[in-house]
Amino acid sequence: MLEKLFALKAQGTTARTEIVAGTTVFFTMAYILFVNPRILAAAGMDPGAVFMATALSAAFTTLLMGLYANLPIALAPGMGHNAYFAFTVVPLLAGDWRLALGCVFLSGSLFVGLSASPAREWLVNAIPQSQKHAIGAGIGFFLALIGFRGAGLIAASPDTLLMPGNLADPKLLVAALGLFVIAALWARKVTGAVLIGIVTATVIAFVFGLQPLPDLTAPLSFNFISGIAPTFLQLHFTGAPVSVLSAVVLSFLFLQMLDTSGTLTAVGHQAGLMQDGRLKNVRKALLCDSTGTMAGAALGTSSVTAYIESAAGAGGKTGLVAVTVGVLFLASLVLAPIAAAVPAYATAPALIFVAVLFAKELKEVAWGDITEALPALMTALAIPFTFSIAEGIGIGFVTYCAVKVLSGRHREINLGVAIIAVAFAAKVAFT
Repeated sequence: MLEKLFALKAQGTTARTEIVAGTTVFFTMAYILFVNPRILAAAGMDPGAVFMATALSAAFTTLLMGLYANLPIALAPGMGHNAYFAFTVVPLLAGDWRLALGCVFLSGSLFVGLSASPAREWLVNAIPQSQKHAIGAGIGFFLALIGFRGAGLIAASPDTLLMPGNLADPKLLVAALGLFVIAALWARKVTGAVLIGIVTATVIAFVFGLQPLPDLTAPLSFNFISGIAPTFLQLHFTGAPVSVLSAVVLSFLFLQMLDTSGTLTAVGHQAGLMQDGRLKNVRKALLCDSTGTMAGAALGTSSVTAYIESAAGAGGKTGLVAVTVGVLFLASLVLAPIAAAVPAYATAPALIFVAVLFAKELKEVAWGDITEALPALMTALAIPFTFSIAEGIGIGFVTYCAVKVLSGRHREINLGVAIIAVAFAAKVAFT
């Protein structure tokens, strides 16, 4: 059955290799089960329901990727996407997270249409490589900033914008230890290093009385209905000007396209699944991703996207990897009561460490070409400093076009980049 479904022999792999790879991928990305509820709770959403929505959306979309696209790629609510949702979009919509979920659903619907047409591939291929790398790095810096705040390493200041937090706070020390544990285990190539770091910090918090123990008297069960009810099908589509909603939907769509494209390409290269520079079954993969975003919004979470941690499943080549990950996400539903007891300063190290995986993209920028380097730096820095991924991307694209035109190199500007830059400038001018 497995051979028929996944063509294991044709890909030069075995069921055991694929299952081991899938288990490895799950443990490298399972931190999202703990981090996503914390981030979306800042938007006013019920963390327990978000946990359920995170597990179910990740399970459904990853199983779909394995069974339909037959690719070793796992998906879940995206880091960076959830931060944009909670800290930019929801405040913009006057705290209406239900409307924000509606925008996520609409962006997923548009992504489905684009994924089935050549338009999406044209637009993504038009974006300069330097900007793709800068966006990834900028999202990494944004995550680090949120992690610093969650750990208590920085605090707001009316005079200098930011200032050091209480560096002697035991909670900050616990967060620092968690980060050091993650880095050390990752260097030793220990599977699940990020998750182990979160668990270590949480256990220490329990031991020293910094965090109350979870209520273990409550039964662990697959109670889908009551557990997910606060967010399930709570999305709606009205309550803000059309111009604002359009900008939010397009921002979500843009982030999804860039994130998914980079991940699919990176994992495809590692697994040897590229043909003439393109990933096998790429349209099926994009349909899985976009369908997952719609399902995630209906369940009650931010955009679902392909995870770069899929690359951790070295040796995995088929959809059996993804099916393994999906099954493990379903099994994780029993952890819902325990997840609620994980403190924010225990998940902060995961945000900071994952930033490393994103920030390394900057090494690919052509720093010797100022017309590429300056826009890349503007994008990477504007995302965290404006506390908005969409604004940072827009600033970077406008800078790219302006520098190229004034340098007499306007022919290097792709139509797709020009369209995005003009759209962002118009948004700033008329809103």
